[in-house]
Formats: sequence, structure tokens, C-alpha cells
Amino acid sequence: MAVAVKICGLTDPAALAAAVEGGARWLGLVFYAPSPRALSPEAAAGLAAHTPADRTLVGVFVDPDDALLDQVLAGVPLGAVQLHGAESVERVRAIKARTGCTVIKALQVAEAEDLRPVSSYAAVADMILFDARPPKEPGRLPGGNGLVFDWRLLQDLQLARPWLLSGGLSVDNVAAAVRLCRPPAVDVSSGVERRPGQKDPAKVRRFLALARTLDPPEPVTSTTSSSSPP
Repeated sequence: MAVAVKICGLTDPAALAAAVEGGARWLGLVFYAPSPRALSPEAAAGLAAHTPADRTLVGVFVDPDDALLDQVLAGVPLGAVQLHGAESVERVRAIKARTGCTVIKALQVAEAEDLRPVSSYAAVADMILFDARPPKEPGRLPGGNGLVFDWRLLQDLQLARPWLLSGGLSVDNVAAAVRLCRPPAVDVSSGVERRPGQKDPAKVRRFLALARTLDPPEPVTSTTSSSSPP
């Protein structure tokens, strides 16, 4: 079984169809207004109607309040909630209890120190997603910036939870990323777009075709830990 894939930031039926046909396991819908990939609950419900039952719809949120979560879940059959903000461990636990969904906690990485919270979040979230930490510049989004971080930071990662590698992945570098840190799954957004917010179905298909050829990771046998780059 090849490395699993999440296509994030889907906004239209053609891209969704390409992701489904190509074998993406997770389909990401963004509910963060500043993002060019943001969807209204109504638009997301329309896409959800075209999603097979064997794929998981992932709602991507940034520090959501309960009202937004309730509004989205009332109309969109999410199987997972991805938290891509500064949510505390306690908030992650509360959202998991409130929604009943699988919870993916995204952590922004630029240096080894950024991995210190991993074990705390892994105790409450179902999955961990590692993304590149964006520069501290006005207007920068918390994710989907097409930035790559030093994958060596995850090279010796041993995590008892499933995890995803994200951050600037594309057909040009995903094979190298998988060879280096052997993630169980990868997440791609900007790397399969024509422009921010508009997925290219051909790029989606190419990425997924390549992912199907990549070797799966070796089984993890130990508990959560991490190490600095060699």
C-alpha cells in the first residue's frame, strides 16, 4: 500500500473528481475566511454531495469557535477536523469531544524546538500534521504557502499516532520527502494548483499517480519521540 494522500483546499467539482479518481484518502475543505481556498458551508455541502462514502472529508479550521464548528457540521458531513491555528491541547480535546470527529492537529515547524509540543498534542489528537512555519509577515496564511521546511527534523521521528507531512510538496519533491522521513501520509495544496485557490486537475492526478509508486513507511514500534537534524 502506497503512502496515503490528502488533497487540501478543494474548491470545485473537477478538482474533487480528480482527487477521488486518483485515490486521495482525505479531501480537505477550508473554512478560514482569509484563505483563497475558503468555502462557505453551503458551497462545501455542494462538494460533499459528490464525495464517495469511502473517502474522508476534512474540514480545515484556524482557531474556530464553537459557533463556526456547529454551523459547518450541521450541513457538511465531515469525517475529520483539522486544526491549523494556535489551539491549545485543552481546546483540541474540547473540539474532539464536541464534534465527535477525528481530529488532526497541525504543527508549524522551522526548527527542532517546534517539535517539543508533539507528545502533548498526540495525547489528545488522532493525527498530527507537520507543516512549514510561515514567516512573520503581514498577510501570511498559517498554511498553504508553498513553503518547505527541513525534513531532516522528522527523519528519526517515532510517533504512536498517524501523521502527515505537509509544506510545499509537489511532484518535484514528494518522492525525496518520502524517502527521507518516510511519512505514513502526505498533504498537498499549493503544489497542485494553477493559482492560489484553484486546483489543477491534471496536477492533482500526476501527484496522486506518483504517490502510488512511493514505498510505505516501516512500522513504528516505539512511542512518541523526536530528534534534532543530523
